[in-house]
Amino acid sequence: MGGYGSGHHVCRDPKTTTDAVLSIDVRELNRRGSFKPGQSFVLTWTSDGKTLGSINVEVLTRGLAFSHSWRHGDEEPELMHYPVRLEWTRCHLGGKRPWFLCPMPGCGRRVAILYSGQKFACRHCCDLVYQSQREPGYWRPAERAFKIRKRLGWPGGLYDCGPKPKGMHWKTFNRLVAQHDALVERFDAYLEPHLDAMRGPVEDWI
Repeated sequence: MGGYGSGHHVCRDPKTTTDAVLSIDVRELNRRGSFKPGQSFVLTWTSDGKTLGSINVEVLTRGLAFSHSWRHGDEEPELMHYPVRLEWTRCHLGGKRPWFLCPMPGCGRRVAILYSGQKFACRHCCDLVYQSQREPGYWRPAERAFKIRKRLGWPGGLYDCGPKPKGMHWKTFNRLVAQHDALVERFDAYLEPHLDAMRGPVEDWI
């Protein structure tokens, strides 16, 4: 397995953005049908033909088990093996949506994306910021997301997903959904500081 964490610390420069590190998106895994208990697979990141890192994933009954190597500076690589719990929420128009629960002790935030470090964890535990947080107009991602929702014919709030409109190609639908989810993630970056106080840690599930 690859050592994608080589050279990375759990705590980073607070100016490091989410775009600068490797990440795993629970929505993409769900679209691939990757959550069938008992199966296992390897996620690999490449750029210009060069492997940036990889991670072994085993699907458990209540979540996933991640295995990878991590190296702190010049120290010997350390084998990391830990569970990542999944939580499912119901969509407004039917179906369920998966979320990761951050595996860092004392956290347990419900997030769509985990970022690389000693463990794959939420952006707060990885000391990361969204690129959008450096830009003015915090309302713009939500405004753009609502425009996409209108095109898809999705009622309800930002977090309610819906079906593919009749007559729309799946390629177009998947592209719009990916854009919508990315915009909601950006908007969440501004809301999370206010919501964190209402979220408690998730109890250890092992």
